[in-house]
Amino acid sequence: MNNGERIEWRRKFLVEGLPEPLTRASSHLQYHDNYIHDTRLRLRTDRNPDTKEWLYVLQRIEDGAKDGAPFRCIAELYMAEREYAQFQIFEGNEIRKNRYFHKIDGVEYAYDVYIGELWGLNTVQAFFENAEAMKAYVPRQEFLLEVTGIEFFTGASLFDKKITDVQGKIAELTGSAIAVQ
Repeated sequence: MNNGERIEWRRKFLVEGLPEPLTRASSHLQYHDNYIHDTRLRLRTDRNPDTKEWLYVLQRIEDGAKDGAPFRCIAELYMAEREYAQFQIFEGNEIRKNRYFHKIDGVEYAYDVYIGELWGLNTVQAFFENAEAMKAYVPRQEFLLEVTGIEFFTGASLFDKKITDVQGKIAELTGSAIAVQ
């Protein structure tokens, strides 16, 4: 497996839903992210509904900035199911979401549709090759609000929130409500 570390240059936005031609029935991955309290660690399982395959990953996430641009460094260790089972004592601070991938005008996007207590929260991340491309990016018109770098909208902060908390934070940031279902 591909264990290692990678840098992500990305920007994150709130969206109303999936862009055409994607629908909730489109090919996607199901993520179960469990955040280990007071650490930069999360346990991730991802399931491909098409193949029924599961991946088990321990991740360390560190956010930073370089040349005025935020980035995320993710170190990953892929595990066998039996190895992952040893970490299940840490489960409980969980977020579940379905992730859809889409490329528009040469930019890779990952759309997240949250489930459970965060139903109605939909985000998209745009991924870039470097800081310059990220800074030069002009967001798509259908994106509602940029939340890049806002701690509230990270998984480590969202795991114990409900959609009403998200709606309150949006109102605080914008002075009005934005359409989250």
